[in-house]
Amino acid sequence: MSEQTPAIGIIGGSGLYQMEGVEDQTEQRVDTPFGPPSDALMGGKMHGRQVYFLPRHGRGHRLLPHELNHRANIYALRSLNVRWIICVTAVGSLQEQYAPRDVVLPSQFYDRTSQRAIHTFFGEGIAAHIGFADPISDGLRAILAEAAREVGVTVHDGGTYVNMDGPAFSTRAESELNRRHGFDVIGMTNLPEAKLAREAEIALATMAMITDYDCWKVEEEAVSAQAVFGHLQANAETAKRILANVIPRVPTEPNWPEHTALDMALTTARDLWPEETRRKLGPILSRF
Repeated sequence: MSEQTPAIGIIGGSGLYQMEGVEDQTEQRVDTPFGPPSDALMGGKMHGRQVYFLPRHGRGHRLLPHELNHRANIYALRSLNVRWIICVTAVGSLQEQYAPRDVVLPSQFYDRTSQRAIHTFFGEGIAAHIGFADPISDGLRAILAEAAREVGVTVHDGGTYVNMDGPAFSTRAESELNRRHGFDVIGMTNLPEAKLAREAEIALATMAMITDYDCWKVEEEAVSAQAVFGHLQANAETAKRILANVIPRVPTEPNWPEHTALDMALTTARDLWPEETRRKLGPILSRF
């Protein structure tokens, strides 16, 4: 396998701050034009593949959802030649059939965030409008589904993840509205990662790990940090088992549709690109 084989990125969520089974570990501190990532990236080999692990909230869970520098996180991974990203994220269930400790592999997102202006790499003289009708990589989601079933966990393939700002959990009124809209799970972090990964021509899929029933299910305890802690720990162990099963199945050639997403997105003529912006976006625009 070539030394230039693209890498696989893993973004760990609440409860998943490190990965076992990684050989030849290195710590990468990456400077980006958008500021520092959440933490140092841990690099190494799993099943012969180069992987980079980034704890979304920092080791020790130091960063709240609205404090996350998603642009720096995705930029750092792309600058290390990551072309596939697997996100692990804790979510609340909005539907009866998704129980705590189940795994949902979302296929869609609904955006209830208020920070959309910083969920793009573009601007400053280079305009791009990314296609996002199908925000998750079908190929990578299929690999995740197969690997999760083999591990023996309850996995739901498909569904809509509604992304709220946080850091507070939903009110009951908000939770009921999200349920009536037919959304499946709710979280605070994953949609910006998916948007930015698509702009960076990275195939992304998500393992949404159920920790609670949000607060709509009145016979259950309303979601709280303490109430979900036990589920977080169990979900982190499940995620590690699935990831170990996924890594050797990820292709080595970045030739999926997501890997050429900018072909139909860039609207500013190349000769009009400001040089400073072109340099700033070097890892993303290098093939142009």
